[in-house]
Amino acid sequence: METSTEKTYTFHVHGMHCNACVVLTESELTEHPKVNQATSSLTTKTVEVRGTFENMAPEEIARELSEMLTQHKLSTEPEKKKINARDFWYAVPIALAFIVLFVVLQKLRIVELVNTDRIGYGTAFVIGIIASLSTCMAVVGGLLLSMSTTFAKEGDRVRPQVLFHLGRIIAFFVLGGVIGALGSVFQFGAAGTAALGVIIGLVMLILGINLLDVFPWAKRLQPSMPKFLSHRALNVQKLNHTLTPFLVGIITFFLPCGFTQSMQIFTLSTGSFLQGGMTMLIFALGTLPVLAIMSFSSLSIRNSPKAGVFYKSAGLIVVLFALFNLLNSLTALGWIPPLLTF
Repeated sequence: METSTEKTYTFHVHGMHCNACVVLTESELTEHPKVNQATSSLTTKTVEVRGTFENMAPEEIARELSEMLTQHKLSTEPEKKKINARDFWYAVPIALAFIVLFVVLQKLRIVELVNTDRIGYGTAFVIGIIASLSTCMAVVGGLLLSMSTTFAKEGDRVRPQVLFHLGRIIAFFVLGGVIGALGSVFQFGAAGTAALGVIIGLVMLILGINLLDVFPWAKRLQPSMPKFLSHRALNVQKLNHTLTPFLVGIITFFLPCGFTQSMQIFTLSTGSFLQGGMTMLIFALGTLPVLAIMSFSSLSIRNSPKAGVFYKSAGLIVVLFALFNLLNSLTALGWIPPLLTF
């Protein structure tokens, strides 16, 4: 219920791509002293803000609140998205060359990328790289930038970053191992493993389509963790404690990144603590280079003039990996004949 001086405003959120953006936008806006509540929507790409702004015009409020956002911008006007078809002229050959190279490496037994019953460590590392640069890591990147800024003001730049990445790597190995060990309890068998492969393939397919940024309806299909859990995880960074960066690194395992969730689903099928832990560890190592650079800079590929080419190339690569996985899993289930052998 609004007070006499409290009002509700609705703003368009520019740069919103996934459920992680929803959680991050709400979390950052509620840090503003004039904001009492913020509720964001991926469907409409808007945020409803309730607070006390006196006689400020909506445009002024949008500009002031945008300063609180690390990855997005508020406006009274909807974002005008223009699909640059020329990006695909570069993205298609880049993606095809990438896939051909990996298939050749697999045929030479140098890497194991696509298999009927498991995702190779090479695939986990590649997915980690793509995830670290994609919009689905916005919540982790925003969290990291926010934490870096806070500790930098206190003159402490190196220790918090080391603790954050250490906590993240340890958590992904240990918790990934726990998920893998839990999988042994369910006794999936060949059919169950293949069925999980289909689920993983579908999740990755949705993620790839979202990276292409051509079909807005696909964003609503992307799975995510319940919002209240994500908000609780983000609230850890508000703790004023020496080990806070370490704890923040741990909770990134639970944040709403679709790539992380697809890998977590796979680790369930391994039925092994070691294999599950190693898969999530290597995935985390794939994200490490970009996140480490982000720790000490304002790196954001989204603002690069070549961002469209990158996202479309990454999207096509993820889509192709998803299709490979779906074909192999459906073949293992006996639903389709072997079409390709990988």
